[in-house]
Amino acid sequence: MAQAPQPPEVAARAYLLMDVTAGQVLASREMDAPVEPASLTKLMTGYLVFDALRSKKIALEQKLPVSTRAWKMPGSRMFIDPKMQVPVDDLLKGMIVQSGNDATVALAEGVGGTVENFVKLMNDQARALGMKNTGYKNPEGLTEAGHTTTARDLSILASRLIQDFPEYMHYYSTKQYRYEGTPASNSNNRNLLLYRDPTVDGLKTGHTEAAGYCLVATAKREFPGVGQRRLLSIVLGAASENARANESQKLLNWGYTAFDAVKLFDAAQAVQTPPLWKGKAPTLKLGRQEAIVVAVPSGSAGKISTQVVRPDPLVAPFTQGQAVGSLKVVLGEQTLREVPLVALEGVEQAGFFGRAWDAIRLWIK
Repeated sequence: MAQAPQPPEVAARAYLLMDVTAGQVLASREMDAPVEPASLTKLMTGYLVFDALRSKKIALEQKLPVSTRAWKMPGSRMFIDPKMQVPVDDLLKGMIVQSGNDATVALAEGVGGTVENFVKLMNDQARALGMKNTGYKNPEGLTEAGHTTTARDLSILASRLIQDFPEYMHYYSTKQYRYEGTPASNSNNRNLLLYRDPTVDGLKTGHTEAAGYCLVATAKREFPGVGQRRLLSIVLGAASENARANESQKLLNWGYTAFDAVKLFDAAQAVQTPPLWKGKAPTLKLGRQEAIVVAVPSGSAGKISTQVVRPDPLVAPFTQGQAVGSLKVVLGEQTLREVPLVALEGVEQAGFFGRAWDAIRLWIK
C-alpha cells in the first residue's frame, strides 16, 4: 500500500489543499469546522456577478449608482460615494483587488435589487453548488451571527468559480487598482503570493478579528504530459498577513512535489466502448469531455489500476452527455478518485425489427 505523503506543519486554524485539475483533496485539517469567511465571502458575490454578466442581466461597462448604504460601509473600501456612477468593471476591481465593502454592496444592489435579496441568491447558489455547511448573512463578510462556512465549502466554491468563469479570472491576479478620484491609500492587492510566485493567479484574502488572517490561493504550473496543473490552497485563521501567505506557499509547493499528475485519458477519448442493445449503433463510447487526470503520491504512477463501473446490459437510446457509470482509480486498497462517465455521442433507438432482434438475443443471453 502506497504511503500517503505527510503534509507540512501548517500554522492555521484550518486548511485544505486541492488539486483542481484532478478534482482531489490532497491534504486538510478541520475542513468541516465552521469558520467565519470574512472577505472570502466576496468569492460568492463574484460568482453571482459573473453569472449575471454572462446571462446579460448586467454589462461590464454599465454604470451602477452608489447608495448611501454602500458609501457608509465600514472596513476596507474603494472610497466611492453617492455622487458617483461607477462601471461594473471598476466595482469588480474595487471588490476583488481592494476588497472594498462599498463596491461589494453596490454590486449586490445592482444584481439583486437589494442587499437582502442578493443574500438570498447567495444562499440559494451555495445550496446549488453543494456547499452544505455555509450560511451567508451579507455579501461582504463582516462579522454577523450565522455568517459561516468551512474549508471544504470554500474549496467547492473556489474550484467552481475557476472552472465556470475562466474569462473573469484576470480580476483575481490584478496586483494594483485605484478608481480615479479616490485616495490611493489601499490600491495594492493583499494577496502577497501574487508578488512572490509568478505561478499564483488568485484568489482572495480575508481578515476580521474573529476570522484571523485567511487566504484562498491558486496556482497553475506546467507539467510534461499533463499540461497545466492547478492547485488550490485554503488557509484559515493564520496569525498575520505574512503568515497566511507563507503557509499557503508551503502547501502549494508541497502539493506540486509530493504528488504526480497522471493523465489517464484525453478529453473526449473513449474510456470504454461497451456493446449497446436496441440502438442504431452497436456500441456506446463512454468518457469525459475534459481530460481525466489523477494525482498520485510521487513515484507511484505505475501502481494505479482502473475499473469501469456501469450498468449491464446498456439499452438505447442514450443522449450525448448522459451519465453512464464511473471510472474508479485505485492505488493499493485506496480509491483515489471516482470519475463519472458520460455517453460521448448520442445513439438513437433502432427501428422495430432491430429492437425485436436484440430483445430475442438479450433473452437468450
